[in-house]
Amino acid sequence: MKSGVLKALCLSLIGLSFFSCKEKKSIRKSNADSDVANHHVIITYLTVGNKPKDSGTSVMLEKLNERLTKLVNAELVIYYIPWNNYQTNYNLKLTEKDGSIDLIGTATDWLDAWKNVGLGNFMPMTDDMLKAYAPKTWESVSAEHWDMCRLNGDIYFCPEDNYTQWTNHGFMYRLDWAKEAGFGNGVHSWEDMTKYCDYVKKEKKVIPWDSNGSSSTFHPEGYIRSKSDFIIVDGITSTSMFGVRKGNMRKFYSPFIEGNELVEYAKLMRVWNEHGFWHKDVLTARGGNRDNREEFNHGRTGLEQHHTQTWYTQVYRTLKENVPGADSGFFWFGEESQNIVYQPITHGAMAISAASKHPERALMVYDLLRNDKECYDLINYGVEGVQYKKNSSGYREPVAGANGITTNYWWGRNDALEVRDSKTAWDVFDSINATYNKCKIDYPFSQIVWDLSNVSSELAAVENVYGQYMGNISYGQNPNPEQYVADFRRDLKAAGIDKVIAEFQKQLDSFYSNKTRR
Repeated sequence: MKSGVLKALCLSLIGLSFFSCKEKKSIRKSNADSDVANHHVIITYLTVGNKPKDSGTSVMLEKLNERLTKLVNAELVIYYIPWNNYQTNYNLKLTEKDGSIDLIGTATDWLDAWKNVGLGNFMPMTDDMLKAYAPKTWESVSAEHWDMCRLNGDIYFCPEDNYTQWTNHGFMYRLDWAKEAGFGNGVHSWEDMTKYCDYVKKEKKVIPWDSNGSSSTFHPEGYIRSKSDFIIVDGITSTSMFGVRKGNMRKFYSPFIEGNELVEYAKLMRVWNEHGFWHKDVLTARGGNRDNREEFNHGRTGLEQHHTQTWYTQVYRTLKENVPGADSGFFWFGEESQNIVYQPITHGAMAISAASKHPERALMVYDLLRNDKECYDLINYGVEGVQYKKNSSGYREPVAGANGITTNYWWGRNDALEVRDSKTAWDVFDSINATYNKCKIDYPFSQIVWDLSNVSSELAAVENVYGQYMGNISYGQNPNPEQYVADFRRDLKAAGIDKVIAEFQKQLDSFYSNKTRR
C-alpha cells in the first residue's frame, strides 16, 4: 500500500464506531468509512493445503457467511495453495499483488513471513488500525507479542499466540515392548533407544524403523539437541544448521561445523545401520510403498518419527484401537538435556495482503474468526449437528457419514474457545505439556529478520553440501563415519560456511545492541 493511501486509511479510523465487546448484530454506519458501513464485500483467505473435493466446506461456509454478513457485511472465500511445491507457489501468489486475496495465513519459521514483509507483500498495520478493526485481537495479544510482529514500528501480522501445540519432533515407540525389554519407565535416551531397537529386531522380528529416508533432515538436529544445549534459529535455512547455545546466546554457530555431537551421531547411526534398524534400501526407496506410520499403527514396526502433537492427537489412540494391549511412548528430541524451545508465536500468523481492496473488513473478519464463538466453531469444526456433535462428556465427534471441512485455519486458534475432540489422548497431552512446561524456553529470536542477501550464494552452496552428505550420515551408509564427517566439514568450509556464520554473528550482535529498534 502506498504511504498516502495508508495515511488516508488511518485518518478514516477517527470517525469509525465499530462493534464493542458486547455482540451487536451489525456495525454502526459512519460517514468516515462508507465502505465499511454500507458495502457488502468478499474477503478471500489464502491458506496452504489441497482444495477439498467434497461439499462439507461449502456447507460450513454458507452458515459462516450468514453470520459474517450480519455482523460485518462480508463473506469469506478460501483460496488454497496445494501441498505439492507449496513453498514456491505460495510465494509466487503473494508477489502477484493483484487484489485477489485479502487474509494470508503465514509463518516466520516455515512460510517465509519476514521474507514476504521485505518483498512488500504484506500490508503494514498501525496500532490504531488494529485497535479499531480487530479490537478483541488487539486486547488479547500482549504488547511484547505485538512487538515480535513489528518492523520499523508497523505490525505485519497477528500471531497465533493463544493456542497450545507442540510441534517439536521425537520418536514414538511401543511402550509395551519397551517394558518387555526392561525399560519399565520407557525410553529416555538415544542409548536406551538403541537397546530397545535391538530388542524389537530380535524378539518381535520386525524392522524397528521402516523409514523410506524422508526423515533424515529432522534426525541429526534431534540428536544434537539431545546431547547439547543447541537452539536452532529460524528464517535462515530449513536444514536447521545454525543457531546458538542456551549457555551463550550471543554467539552464532553451527554444530555441523564444530563440536563433537555430529561425529557421535554419525557413529551411532552407523551402528543402527549395521544392526538392521531400517531396510538396506532406505535411501533408494524414497517415495515407495512404505508408510511407516501405518505400519506402526498396526504393530508392524517399532518407531515412528514426527511431532509430539501427532503422537497425542493421532497415533496414541489409533494404535490402541488397532492392536489390543499395545501402548506407545514418546522420546522427544532434547529430552536428555531438557532442551526444548517452544515454537515461535508466529509459527502461525495472519497477515493482510498489501494489495487487499478491503483491509479494514479483512481485519474485522479475522477478529470474528479468532474471537467470536460461533464463527470460531464453524471455521474450525464445521456445523454442529451436521458435521460434528458433542458426546456426553462434551467432546466433539464427527457425525457419521457427513463430509468434514478443510479450512486449514492455523493462524488464529484460541485455547479459550477450543472444543476438545474425542480422538485426542488429552490425559497424555496434559502430562507431556506439564513435562515440557518445566524446562521449555520461549523462542528468543522472534524479532530478528535475518538478512540473507550478503551470503545468499554461500548459503545455497552450504545447503547443497548438506544435501550431498546428510542422508548418508543419518542412515550410517559410510563405513568410516568420523572421516566422512571430516570430509563433510571440509566441503562446508569450501562452500563458505565461515562467511555465513560471520555475517549472522554481525546481525546477532546488532540485535543485542539495539533490541528496541522495532
